[in-house]
Amino acid sequence: MATATVFRRDTPVAALTATAAFGLLLGWATYALHGTAPLVERATNSASTWIIWTAAAGALIRARPLAAWGGALMMLATCGAYYAASALGGTFGAGGLETAAVWSVAGLVGGPLLGWAGWTVRRGRGDVRAVAGAVIAMVVMGEGLWLGLGLHYWGDAVVFLAVGALLTTLLTVYLARTGASRSWLCAVLTPVCGFGYYLAEQGILNRLL
Repeated sequence: MATATVFRRDTPVAALTATAAFGLLLGWATYALHGTAPLVERATNSASTWIIWTAAAGALIRARPLAAWGGALMMLATCGAYYAASALGGTFGAGGLETAAVWSVAGLVGGPLLGWAGWTVRRGRGDVRAVAGAVIAMVVMGEGLWLGLGLHYWGDAVVFLAVGALLTTLLTVYLARTGASRSWLCAVLTPVCGFGYYLAEQGILNRLL
């Protein structure tokens, strides 16, 4: 009998390994692109980018619980790779550990939610698919509000809000075409949830960082 273990693409080990590997790559790339073109740096160095990819990973995983675990693992791997690259690059400041800890906890909370949302948009049933779509798109909209209302970077804010609106439209159309009930809820809930995300980021993360 063959003693080698068959390493199937859809096994939990394979799924989590691939998710962690991509998270490490994403975290390293985020740091490596610092100092490049302003739009590229803003697009990569943002919570939206990390979270959108986490949702995409959740959509590719077949089992719902595994998608949530994968989301948490990916966010932790991304955060770890980013701050490891920062330490190797000599830019890990005195408050680096505290900042890394805050973002790691945020990843443990948001990662499973976004992994679940990606899985649900693709594989779920009922109205919850539209809610999951809003959970994904709200991050981009919320970050746009934070850039504008919180930091007064209105040029960047307009770009994020436009991308958020486009993502909301694409998700709503996708949900409608795949037979999701009340797909329009995605478009309705995204701005509301986006404002809630902005309030959470402004009221919680800004006080901790």
